Amino acid sequence: MNDRIIAASWIGTGLFALTAVGDVVTADLKVPAFVVAMAMFVVGTGVFLAALVIAAGRSRDKEIGMGGLFFLQGSAPGDVQRHLLGSLAVEVVVAFATAGAKPYTSLAFGILAPVYGLGLAGLWAAKRGEFGPRAPRPRRV
Repeated sequence: MNDRIIAASWIGTGLFALTAVGDVVTADLKVPAFVVAMAMFVVGTGVFLAALVIAAGRSRDKEIGMGGLFFLQGSAPGDVQRHLLGSLAVEVVVAFATAGAKPYTSLAFGILAPVYGLGLAGLWAAKRGEFGPRAPRPRRV
């Protein structure tokens, strides 16, 4: 699949898993694991907000719900949904598993990393998602 958003999602997920699991195994990757987790949170927050702004623009003529926007329910083809939500699921599992394996360490910041996957899923849907037409609203009298 040749999609930059999907590729970015998996690259970020792979880098996060590599540094977080590497820190659990070797304890030599504290700083890289922290930097990657925080970078994913900061970038993910920006992408999340960008997705909201793009979706707000499209919502003038499309009916966009949060389930369709961030969880791709009915707005994305199955393969796109599997990739983006699969990447998000891996981020969540790695975050909780590594933070649980070494509690009270910098790995706890990994819990913030899945904002990256969620933001990218929202960005994909905001740009390319299929949403139904907006229902006309009754006029107020």
